Amino acid sequence: MACTGEVAVRVAYAGVQWGDVLVRDGHFAVPRPFVPGFEAAGRVVAVGEGVDPARVGEEVLALTSSGAYAEVVVAPAALAAAVGGLDLRTAAALGWTAPAAYDLVATAGRVREGESILVHAAAGGGGTLAVQFARLAGAARVVGVAGDADRTAYAKGFGYDEVLLRADLPGLDEGFDVILDPVGGPVRQAGLDMLAPHGRLVAYGNLASYEPVTASANDLLMRGTSLVTYNGNLLAATHPERLAASVREAIRAVAESRVRVDVTAEYDLADVETAVQRLADGTSRGKTVVRVP
Repeated sequence: MACTGEVAVRVAYAGVQWGDVLVRDGHFAVPRPFVPGFEAAGRVVAVGEGVDPARVGEEVLALTSSGAYAEVVVAPAALAAAVGGLDLRTAAALGWTAPAAYDLVATAGRVREGESILVHAAAGGGGTLAVQFARLAGAARVVGVAGDADRTAYAKGFGYDEVLLRADLPGLDEGFDVILDPVGGPVRQAGLDMLAPHGRLVAYGNLASYEPVTASANDLLMRGTSLVTYNGNLLAATHPERLAASVREAIRAVAESRVRVDVTAEYDLADVETAVQRLADGTSRGKTVVRVP
């Protein structure tokens, strides 16, 4: 059931994430048949060669390349992290999102004490976690951006100093040390001009547009600014130990109540299509999980 270096996990809960939308809409080529789902929490039921047999029975959060929307999923042992005292529902809600939020702040954005941060998609799973990790890193001011008034009000509950409507962003006259941008297109282009000297814009998705963004290296150099990217899926393939360390940091922060993850919706496995559609429509907030019987 589990090959060398892998564990088989009986799934209790699976997290819903933007990768589900991308696969559904054909942005990623996947082999057929294909079982979707990229993050699962459950109990290890078997291990492959090279994995400690004592891990059987361990409750874990598993980051996978597919198959989380199933009763049993196989994942790299390195990316199946013990959940400690977390319940499996909460662990599933961390998924890829929580370690990514940690990395965006600590590794890619290199947020320092006293800096100002702008976070797009502030009401989403990543945005609600990023603001909290930014606070832990000592950020002095954290501003969020959301698409409508309801999402703005929701995001404010996670520690933002201010949450702006996306429509009001062009009028903002403020330089930021770090901008976290999963949106892309014109938003990313405008963000480069909103950086303070030595600021960093971290691009980690294209929620709105795959339109190319161009940046002059000379302009960046003159202001000391940087355009940085973060790709968690690539990190899992090239340096899984780095991603695993970030998973453990995220789990520890939630277990110690320094960071709060908000599960706003729970679906039966039979209703996963509805869960993914709500994420695609932008009508979900926080994190959605799927319960696997």
